[in-house]
Amino acid sequence: MHIPPRVAMVAGETSGDLLAGLLLDGLRAQWPDVASMGIGGPRMQERGFDAWWPSERLAVHGYSVELVRRLLGLVRIRKALGTRLLTTDRPDVFIGVDAPDFNLGLEARLRARGVKTVHFVCPSIWAWRAQRVETIRASCDHVLCIFPFEPELLARHGIAATYVGHPLARVIPLQPDRLAARRALGLDEQGEVLAILPGSRSAEVAYIAKPFFQAAALVKQARPAITLIVPAVPALQDRIRRIAAECGLADALTIVTGQSHAVLAACDATLIASGTATLEAALFKRPMVIGYHMHPISWRLMRAKQLQPWVGLPNILCRDFVVPELLQDAASPQALAAAVTDWLDAYRHQPARIAALQQRFTALHESLLRDTPRLAAHAIQTLLQA
Repeated sequence: MHIPPRVAMVAGETSGDLLAGLLLDGLRAQWPDVASMGIGGPRMQERGFDAWWPSERLAVHGYSVELVRRLLGLVRIRKALGTRLLTTDRPDVFIGVDAPDFNLGLEARLRARGVKTVHFVCPSIWAWRAQRVETIRASCDHVLCIFPFEPELLARHGIAATYVGHPLARVIPLQPDRLAARRALGLDEQGEVLAILPGSRSAEVAYIAKPFFQAAALVKQARPAITLIVPAVPALQDRIRRIAAECGLADALTIVTGQSHAVLAACDATLIASGTATLEAALFKRPMVIGYHMHPISWRLMRAKQLQPWVGLPNILCRDFVVPELLQDAASPQALAAAVTDWLDAYRHQPARIAALQQRFTALHESLLRDTPRLAAHAIQTLLQA
């Protein structure tokens, strides 16, 4: 189509905003005057996206209890958005970026009324909630997949899909410059650096930050010269400072605004919450300890639907426990600190182990490296021309 399309999008949370921003780059390269609107964050807005609601309104932690607390508000937003897209602001295509609990139902409603629908990032039906494949088939005209094995899996269920690579694989260099990152952050160029990433959502920080900081305090006691650094969004920095102070780290923690990529590039190892950030750490070739903690009811429900032995993305993609996962009750401060210390000691005593991990993560990086914006925009153009 020569006339630029009207594109409606919904992206939730920081990771969705990043993915959607890169997708918009591809759409704008294809159609410089493309109009885009819906729910999005700052990266999308920098690219001319008209955000009717901010993406953080969709941020929810856990599986059931936390979701229920905000369910009514989310339902109202989704209903209002769907009505607007079907009446006054009808798009040529709707793209739901991740956030499947919110987007798939909206996509089904729009598709039933003739709006073409795309879902960017295949829901993790290969990890848990396999029954969701029926919902995907009813909701999506096309799925943009970020992992190479997903299109074949979807094709078995009659769902059209395209592998577009993982956008982060293009953003993060194959050979990160640790020294440049340390200089940019004002860190000691030679000393040990531990990055602590307790999540980007308020509820995550509430559950995860305390055991992470207690673990960091134990590491600091054993290694007084180590630098502890936390990248955090402004809205969470005060809470992070309070929790850190409670754990005895008031004067021992460096908090930076955002800059998670610089922090991961600069560190020797990271203590990190399970999620997209673990893949970022893998692409930066950094040893990590994956930890997670959530409401007990949410945990039981999630575990009942889990299909694989791994939770962290690096382990799922490598199909092996290449880095430790300490989840729920196993994520004690002592266990987390011991696992972090094991990686830090490996630099001196087991350099071959560090090199082997980096080689594995480099191979993973190369498998995910594609021209994602161009491939995604071409798939959307093909759908619109069908």
